[in-house]
Amino acid sequence: MLSGMNDGKIKPGIFKTKSIKVLLHVIVWVIFIGLPVYFISRWPVAKDFLWIYYINAFIWGSIFYINYLYLVPRFFFRESRIKYYLFAGILVIGLYIISDFSNRMVIKKIPSFDQFPQAKIDDPRPGPHGGPPPVRTLKDPFRRMHIVNYFPTAFFLMFLSLGLKVLERQSQIEELSKEIEKEKLNSELAFLKNQISPHFFFNTLNNIYSLIGINQNDSREAVLKLSKLMRYLIYDSEKGNTMLSHEIEFMRNYIDLMKLRMSERVTLNVSFPEDYDDRNIQPLLFIPFIENAFKHGISYREKSFIDIGMKAEAGSLVFRCSNSLHEANGEKGEGSYDGGIGLENVRKRLSLLFPGSHELKITSTGTRYEVSLEIKTT
Repeated sequence: MLSGMNDGKIKPGIFKTKSIKVLLHVIVWVIFIGLPVYFISRWPVAKDFLWIYYINAFIWGSIFYINYLYLVPRFFFRESRIKYYLFAGILVIGLYIISDFSNRMVIKKIPSFDQFPQAKIDDPRPGPHGGPPPVRTLKDPFRRMHIVNYFPTAFFLMFLSLGLKVLERQSQIEELSKEIEKEKLNSELAFLKNQISPHFFFNTLNNIYSLIGINQNDSREAVLKLSKLMRYLIYDSEKGNTMLSHEIEFMRNYIDLMKLRMSERVTLNVSFPEDYDDRNIQPLLFIPFIENAFKHGISYREKSFIDIGMKAEAGSLVFRCSNSLHEANGEKGEGSYDGGIGLENVRKRLSLLFPGSHELKITSTGTRYEVSLEIKTT
């Protein structure tokens, strides 16, 4: 699905909570190692058995981290499941042998261990040559307890480390997916700016050139607005976030420049808020709808209209744009929307930026196309 994921490796830096994860491991081990010292300082516990405790702690840690850091990424995530289970079994059995040997060596050197007599069982069967029945000695009870405790604990740690690694990898995959979606979103935003730029700037410059001979003041004002528009597209929108006031100014400049191409047959109504609480917002959210309205809503032979409005309320932002439809434009409603980066990409961008906190409605009749977008800003 994602390149570089088949071997279980994730690009560094994606899992942002790495330091917290390491800190949690350190805290757990400090508590695990420090508890026996605390109990010995408060209650009469045989200090000789600390060695057995710490040997077992070392074995448990080895099982957990060898599986967590090596076996799972190296074999389990690479779909070598048979090898994984084989090496996991070898790990558990091998460390049991080391643990058993270490415990017996320690127990032999504990003087107080002689206080624990070994249990005996009388064998009811007669001895050899009809002699008295032999006395059979049970194995060391501590060794039997070690066998009973070791394997359930070892398998629990194996499954625990496997589960943690799988959850961690899933979190990394989700983070990587978000990064990929973010990069794709930035590419779509760049594409949107490129879509606005070429034909719009070409037509606008032609209109300004024609306007110079008629009204020099208006032509200078148009050049100033065009320069502001270009500055916003090139610099301000690169920051990722902008202020709502800047976005509104950008839309006003765009609309004013598009008005240079409009004839008297077009009725244009624009209503942007004048008094509102300024707030951060992603750039170029609304321009695809406005561009689409000018592209498909104007007819040079029939009367046309474009209505653009916005309300900036506490906790929400409501944008509306409607335009006339004409058969000559080949407009067939929602499916023919191709303004900016396209309807599906606009919807995708909104779902990424405002998941669960926006509502986009698009309605189309034979003569009217309307877009309504509400964004929750708190």
